Amino acid sequence: MGAKGERIAVRRLRLRGYRILTRNYRAAGAEIDAVGLDGHTLVFIEVKTRLSGTAGAPEESVNRLKQNHIRRAAAIYARAHRMEHRPMRFDVVAISRPKWRWRLDIIKDAF
Repeated sequence: MGAKGERIAVRRLRLRGYRILTRNYRAAGAEIDAVGLDGHTLVFIEVKTRLSGTAGAPEESVNRLKQNHIRRAAAIYARAHRMEHRPMRFDVVAISRPKWRWRLDIIKDAF
């Protein structure tokens, strides 16, 4: 389900004008689902998909520990690609399927 959610998220982000630079970037023991540009802003994107509400809202699973792991990996990415001078932010794409319709929320600057 995670891979399908990521494909859906990337498609929607591109429609919103994001330029996706890479997917599934791994560093510092973490994985960033997608890295992109929104204008000049370097954006690190975490995608969370839930089929039902029993486990809570998708974005609730991006806890402080997960955020810290993503931040460390993001710093490595920015340095490795000489992009540390750019403005940066962390977005969460929350995908859920309450009832029969998919719902996708892009939460900019989520943490």
